[in-house]
Parts: sequence; structure tokens; C-alpha cells
Amino acid sequence: MIRTVGIGIQNFEKLITENSFYVDKTDFIRQWWENRDEVTLITRPRRFGKTLNMNMLERFLSVEYAGQGDIFERLSIWKEEKYRNLQGTWPVIFLSFADVKANTFALAREKICLLIKEVYHKFDFLLADGILREGETEFFRNILTEMTESEAAYSLKNLSGYLSRYYGKRVIILLDEYDTPLQEAWVYGYWQEMVELIRGLFNSTFKTNPYLERAVMTGITRVGKESIFSDLNHLTVVTATSEMYADCFGFTEEEVFAALDEYRMQDKCTEVKKWYDGFTFGKCRDIYNPWSIINYLKTGRLSTYWANTSSNGLVDKLIREGNAETKISMENLLKGEHLYKEIDEQIIFEQLDMDENAIWSLFLTSGYLKAEGYTLNEETGVDLYELALTNKEVQIMFRRMIKKWFSGSGTVYNGFIRAMLQDDVKSMNAYMNRVALATFSYFDSGKNPSMETQPERFYHGFVLGLTVELTDRYIITSNRESGFGRYDVMMEPKNEADNAVIMEFKVREPQEESLEDTADAALDQIEKQQYEAALIHRGISGERIRKYGFAFEGKEVLIKGL
Repeated sequence: MIRTVGIGIQNFEKLITENSFYVDKTDFIRQWWENRDEVTLITRPRRFGKTLNMNMLERFLSVEYAGQGDIFERLSIWKEEKYRNLQGTWPVIFLSFADVKANTFALAREKICLLIKEVYHKFDFLLADGILREGETEFFRNILTEMTESEAAYSLKNLSGYLSRYYGKRVIILLDEYDTPLQEAWVYGYWQEMVELIRGLFNSTFKTNPYLERAVMTGITRVGKESIFSDLNHLTVVTATSEMYADCFGFTEEEVFAALDEYRMQDKCTEVKKWYDGFTFGKCRDIYNPWSIINYLKTGRLSTYWANTSSNGLVDKLIREGNAETKISMENLLKGEHLYKEIDEQIIFEQLDMDENAIWSLFLTSGYLKAEGYTLNEETGVDLYELALTNKEVQIMFRRMIKKWFSGSGTVYNGFIRAMLQDDVKSMNAYMNRVALATFSYFDSGKNPSMETQPERFYHGFVLGLTVELTDRYIITSNRESGFGRYDVMMEPKNEADNAVIMEFKVREPQEESLEDTADAALDQIEKQQYEAALIHRGISGERIRKYGFAFEGKEVLIKGL
């Protein structure tokens, strides 16, 4: 009988007992147990089965489920007797930071404290059992009411001690989505406060905890060691390039094709691969994101399921507020080109505003980019990665995101494009000033906004918008060599019905009397530097080449054409 495809089921027991579609990943339990690492951090993109695997691990190990191993009987972990004997034999503390999303530190801290309280409530039988010593009962009750900073920091360590004494063995701690509050803290500007809270909690829980048997943390990113892991020298980190657990998160191509066969979709393998393949973990290539595959099996329709599961706010912010190089790199990726970047899988959030490579590192670990290959720079010790957009789903996501940049002035923006294609300079000016007024500050809302960077950020965001809107009709490039200099934007038509376009952007200099002088200087530069040479070389006649000089002063724009 064909299994029912259930969407969003994170409860392992429910998934198995209701005979829902499930790809057997229980061998992760065996692999992790045999590795015997004390504290393991596993990073994978969102919606790759991290939460389900953690729930599975809890369901298998926790004494709460002793004698209830029957749900594992048909799965790979149940084949060996030693693992059947392991089921339900350990005290387990499990919590998830997935919902710790807040725009202030106070609210984020409150949510973390509530999660800790929920864990304590689960074990409140300790209060009545007489296992707690003098002072411990008071600590326990303080956690359930209003815990202090220090009580929050020591909460999981102390609970580990209580449970260890009660069960006569050390505890296993599972922490899912550990980095969600850290990403939120960076986006909303309370990074340092959150780092101090998390560092204190992690140090006592995972470093100085004598009652800890083993621990697993999962997340999307490997946050810089100096931020929160400075004291955890025994931490085993498993990233996208690690060999360990390579096929335990996400679906392999064999598993995807078997699923398509089960649901009589054998003829869709090529389309599904184009849309959802592209992830690589260790040497395990052709990994598919489970969320999109499950939704496709349910609906039979290709769509951006994985890309639509969150707002992608951090990604949007990093590209929109990024410098010229970031936007040019994004432009190239959208055209199917590859980037070559130095990547450090340890994400240092403090560097995201300053280091372009840190951005691409984040995109790689988050699943938006795939590594086609990499080589070690022996002089610097840093890996040089060949990067590309992961698959068609991700490409569509980025195109939609860039279109939304102009959503507040979408009609105006489209009006500018129409006017430009019709060589209507008067309308171009009217539309462009309205677009600039609506979006200028939007492209420069970083930590250090300035009049010097605003035009550049706006211009490159504007070019990305052109790349998305006109990709079917034009090959659009920017900041490339041509003739004797560098042009700002060149639009090369793909068919003879359209004209070519060259644009030069300039900010008014103090010595220029008016914006007209600045626009004339931009046009003069196009002529003197012979920017049209590349187009003429490719067989486009001079009559088909339109030239525009853009002059900026604050949010005012003047366009002149030749």
C-alpha cells in the first residue's frame, strides 16, 4: 500500500505509527553512538531533517520510552541486538531554539527562559521524590518562576546533576537549532547581549558539566568559535564538507528516485533533479532537500517549496545592503556563472558587514550555494571554492527576492524600463527620480549608512533588478572593461529588434556647477573611453547603441542621452 505523504510532521513516533512517507535515517543513531564524541555540532540547511532526527534520537534513547522500541522494528537500527538493548536506557534532556525569534534581546531571553522552564516542568517529579538536596529545591523552583542570569546559565547543568543522581547514570543532551537566536540577534542588533547569554549557558552545559554523557547540537551555521564556543575545545563539528553523517540529513538521489517510483512518478526524475538536486555533504553528492521532495510527492507540482519556508530575511539583508562586489557576484550567479571565493565554514557574524567572503560562506552553509569543487591555498591555508546557485528552486527564489526590492514602486520601476527601451529620456527621468526617492535608503540601511555609499548600493541593486526583469531579452553586465576604460552597465540585446544600452553613473562632484554638468561628464566618459567598442565588435551597429549618463545628488537623479 502506498504510504500517505504527511507534510511538516516532526514527531518521529507519529510519522511511523501513521504509516506516513519516511526515508529510513535511523542509521544515524548507530553512526553517532559508535563515534563516541562527547559533544557534536551538526550543521545543515533548514528543512533538512535536523529536528526529525533529533526527535528520533530522543525517542530511541530516552528512559521515557523504555520498552517502546516496537516503532523501530522495521528500521535499520533494529537489526543489531546491541542497539535493541540500548533503546530507552538513558536520561535525555531535549530542547529546541527554533522558535526563539525576536526583535529585542529582552524578548529573546524570555523565550529561552520559557523553554528551560518547560524542560524543568517535564521533570518536576524530582521535587516530590526527595532526590533534591538542601538549596536544590529552591533553585528548581526559581527556574519555574523567575530565574536570574546566573540561574539560567547553570540551569541545564544542574538539571543534568539531578537526573544523573535519580537514574544513576549521566545524561544525554540534545539541542536543536542552536543558532536561531544568534542569527536573530545579528539581524536585530542585540548580538553582544545574546552571545554573552549563550556562551554562559553553553560553557556550563557542555564544557564543565560532569553529569554529561554525550550531547548533540544542530543548526544551520557554525558560529565563530570565539563567539560562543571558545571554551569547548572538545567540540566535534560536522559541516557540509565533513564526511561524517553525510547521508543522514537530506535525501540521496537513490532515495528520491525510489520515492518517485513508489508514487508512480518515474518519468519526472529529470525535472525533479533540475529543481531540487545540488546539495553536497562531504563526498556524498546529489543530495536533495527533503521538504521540496515531500511536497512534490504530495502535490505532483514543481514549485519553490524549500525557498518559501522562511522569509530569507538575513539573505535579503546581506545582498541588498552589500557592497558593489557582492551585488556583481550575485548578478553573475543569476546568469549561471560560477564564483571562486575563499570560504571559511566558521561563520563570524561580526564580519558579515565587512568581509564579502563571510557572506558567501553563510550562503554555502545555508544551502543557497553549492560547491562544485575546492582547492587548498597552501600559503594562506584557506580553501578556494568554486560556487554556483544550488538549483533552479534557489535561482527562482533569488529572482523573486530582488523583484520585491522594488515592490513599493513596482509600477514606477517597470515604467522606467519601458521608457528606457523606447528611448524616452523625459519619462526615464520622471520614473527614475520616483524610484530613487522610494528605494535609495532601502539599499543603504546597514550599520554605517553614508552619502558616499548610497548611490553605489542603489546603482548595483538597480542593475540586479534589470538583470532579473530583462534576462530574457538582454545580456546585462556591469563594471567590465571595454575600449579604454570601464563602463557601468552594458545591455547587449539577444535579438535584432532591441537596441543595445550603455549607462554611466556619476555622483555630482563639488567642482561641477549642476547635475547637467555631471550627466554630461558621464556621457563624455562613455565617448572618450569608447565603451561601445565591445558591442560593435560583436556586430551591433552604432545606430543601435543607446547611451545614457546618470547624475546623482542625494536622492535626485538626472539622465541625459546620446
